[in-house]
Amino acid sequence: MSDKRPSRLRVPSETSSCAARSDWMDTAQNSVHAFAIERTGGCLCGKIRYRVTGGPRVHYCHCDMCRRATGSAFAVLAWLRSAGVSWQSEEPTYRRSSPLAQRGFCRACGTPLTLAYDAAIDEIALHVGTFDNPAELEPQYNYGSAQRLNWVCCGLDLPHRNTEERW
Repeated sequence: MSDKRPSRLRVPSETSSCAARSDWMDTAQNSVHAFAIERTGGCLCGKIRYRVTGGPRVHYCHCDMCRRATGSAFAVLAWLRSAGVSWQSEEPTYRRSSPLAQRGFCRACGTPLTLAYDAAIDEIALHVGTFDNPAELEPQYNYGSAQRLNWVCCGLDLPHRNTEERW
């Protein structure tokens, strides 16, 4: 059911079909303050808790992979350096969600917690709704915009980026 997550977490690389995503995310990161802010969060049942440092790159993701993984119309993801994420209790259980990514979740309550791409190293996304204070993590752009459901109205004034991946 779940893959054992390697110690190095990965996201898209410059050599993958996700090179445009990486460029876009790098550009968006430049607009985020990268000072060492500490934040905490965890799953619904409290079995998994985490602490993060650093300024995350936050965006809405409208791709069908994120929609299916969250059971919602879109995901809101906060990308951080994996070295800035520490698990305070137990680590999530990981499963392969597509040919290019793994997702972490709480085995006890099912809360989706992480997204990590295989093709790039040292970055992980946490679902913004799992932070103790998600209000301070405002999305800065949209991803997977071509797959946005036509009734989703949030973030329309933010920059948009499409993805080629479909599931």
